[in-house]
Amino acid sequence: MKEAVTLGEHIVEIVSDSGEGAQRCGQSLGAIAAKSGNGVWTVEIIPAEIQPPARSIAGASGNRVRLGARRVTNGGDQADLVVAFNEQVLLGRVQAEELRPGATILLEGRWRNDRDPLVASAYAETYDELVGLGYRVLEIPMERECLKLVPDPRRGKNMFVLGMLCGIYSLDLELAREQVAITFGKKDAKVIATNVKLLEAGFAWAEENLDFKYRIPAVRATEPQVVMNGNTALALGILASGMEICAMYPITPATSASHYLSEVFERVGGIVHQAEDEIAACAFAIGASYAGKVAVTITSGPGYSLKQEGIGLAAMAEIPLVVVDVQRGGPSTGLPTKAEQGDLLAVLFGTHGDAPKVVYAVSGIEDCFYAMITARKIAETFNMVVVVLSDASLATAQQPFPRPVFSEDWLAAPVDQTPVPPGARPYDWDASTGLVRRFIPGQPGGMHTVTGLAHDRESHVAYDPQSNEDGLRHRSLKLAALQKTLRCPPVFGAAEGDLLVVGWGSSKGAIEEAVEGLRAEGHRVSALHLGFIQPMPSGIGDILRRFGKVMTVESSWADRPAEDPIVDADNRRYSALAMLLRSRYLVDVDCWTEARGRPITPGSVRSAILGALAREAVPA
Repeated sequence: MKEAVTLGEHIVEIVSDSGEGAQRCGQSLGAIAAKSGNGVWTVEIIPAEIQPPARSIAGASGNRVRLGARRVTNGGDQADLVVAFNEQVLLGRVQAEELRPGATILLEGRWRNDRDPLVASAYAETYDELVGLGYRVLEIPMERECLKLVPDPRRGKNMFVLGMLCGIYSLDLELAREQVAITFGKKDAKVIATNVKLLEAGFAWAEENLDFKYRIPAVRATEPQVVMNGNTALALGILASGMEICAMYPITPATSASHYLSEVFERVGGIVHQAEDEIAACAFAIGASYAGKVAVTITSGPGYSLKQEGIGLAAMAEIPLVVVDVQRGGPSTGLPTKAEQGDLLAVLFGTHGDAPKVVYAVSGIEDCFYAMITARKIAETFNMVVVVLSDASLATAQQPFPRPVFSEDWLAAPVDQTPVPPGARPYDWDASTGLVRRFIPGQPGGMHTVTGLAHDRESHVAYDPQSNEDGLRHRSLKLAALQKTLRCPPVFGAAEGDLLVVGWGSSKGAIEEAVEGLRAEGHRVSALHLGFIQPMPSGIGDILRRFGKVMTVESSWADRPAEDPIVDADNRRYSALAMLLRSRYLVDVDCWTEARGRPITPGSVRSAILGALAREAVPA
């Protein structure tokens, strides 16, 4: 029996043509490892096209799974082991520099003897090229082994590979059997039994034929854990918050959140309404909120653009609304299946006129869950729009976290139908906070006309200068009132130093991993990660000023003076967060961005930090 080599962590990718199940294989591997006590983070590899041509370089579909002996917060840098169902999808990953030098490749070998001489030739040429580049390439007879159990290996190869990987990483086969039963739980017993046999066959084949085996130490959690992706966590957070209406229109990469809700929402009295378009979805949610509850609408960048006018109505009429924007690459149709953080300025300032709204960016899978509870509470307390920013990186990434313990405090109070006191006005704003009692349709004495036009405190249309400024002032005061309640996020590292790296959203894990490594090497660098971006908590300016340099890290675009001579101090475009920090705190904030359609990696952040530390001064 082979002796397993103990590793602190390992990154494995499974890639195939679309429809061959590599994504399901990776998700299952992540779940098994998480249940074993390993740290886990998965990253879906999704082609730009829904159904790209088979055996195409740009058509890789699959999953990256980072396994660790401790908690894992991001997908890491380059893969150590890759399982590829054909050589062309593998080439796409090689060309994208996603494999570390010398990585081990387990490659389906059936193509070497394919009946099409062009396919066989392409395979042999690629194999030789990969070996020449220094990769360890092992040809695996996946199809031949699967044909012993199923007539169509395309519908079984992924479970055979799952078994191989469980063997390679010394994972418990019984846990794997349980996961297969969960994965195919909606199928009949015969389907489950067949996939278990494929799993066992892959496990046995790896044990008998591969000359390597790894063990990543695992620590069983002391409290119950759950494993899910960000979109599922968002959906469960909606349930936990007490929101009962989700209005949506399908859009990548947000759709799976509403799909999950549609499967379970009715069991707890909720409704998922699929509207005819994004505009109608937003209007439906606003109407539901006006009726007394707080509704949520889920979308991505292009859909958010279509919702802007409706969001302005909710701001003007002061109707609570939660909007989830699962960001993707843009503009226009852009990169529908790829990750980016490009919507921040649109969310903050996109609506015409002054329409204050709360903006919160989630930074991890667990945060996706709890953010929805917080968003509903804020929306209902302040009668405001609350936008929760996620992105494609978090949407599909899986990570274990402690199972939430339900609290009654998460839920909304019953709809208030008590009579409105005599003389109360629908917009009787508090002079110091801008807050006002919410009138619910049906309340005795609360009848009034709701309008998107400028209005006075009685909700009468009013065009006079005083009424307009009165409304603008008090709607803005609500943001200031919320800001007074927010805690400043903690600094990761020392409270002062040579460089502070500031981020938001899904980049948190990569930033903190890079900073932790550099601090261990003696560099005086720290990190600050923002959740609330509008309003920003007090104290951030003081933190920025305690560092010699400040740099933001974002997955979006910013000009690069070092690469483009035409860019100078007068025309340079900064990243969104850098612009916000520079204007609010009058601190010289530099920025580093990457918009490659993939999650930011710790290695990229490390290189950016070292570059910033090496420069004499941050460019103005």
